[in-house]
Amino acid sequence: QVQLVESGGGLVQAGGSLRLSCAASGRTFSPATMDWFRQAPGKEREFVAGVIWSGGRTYYADSMKGRFTISRDNAKNTMYLQMNSLKPEDTAVYYCAARAVGRSDFHYWGQGTQVTVSS
Repeated sequence: QVQLVESGGGLVQAGGSLRLSCAASGRTFSPATMDWFRQAPGKEREFVAGVIWSGGRTYYADSMKGRFTISRDNAKNTMYLQMNSLKPEDTAVYYCAARAVGRSDFHYWGQGTQVTVSS
């Protein structure tokens, strides 16, 4: 079984930066992709960014390009989300998720980490 734990959230002023981490447990970890999602109060969960685990190719929601950077460290079974130029509208709970090879859904989810951006 795989467990995902997010960390790095907190309170930051508009224009500031945060770096989120998602650590995966397990003896072996080889997902197809690892992805970040977020959910703001009263809003639907939305996709933020993802990384193809083997090779590290990344992909982003169009609105995230230029401000957010996703990366992974295979040796540490960890995914990161560097968030720069944060805006109040980025306030949300950020979740990481893993998609297993051969599946279209995200089988594993973390508990989420709160990001709050003040104006």
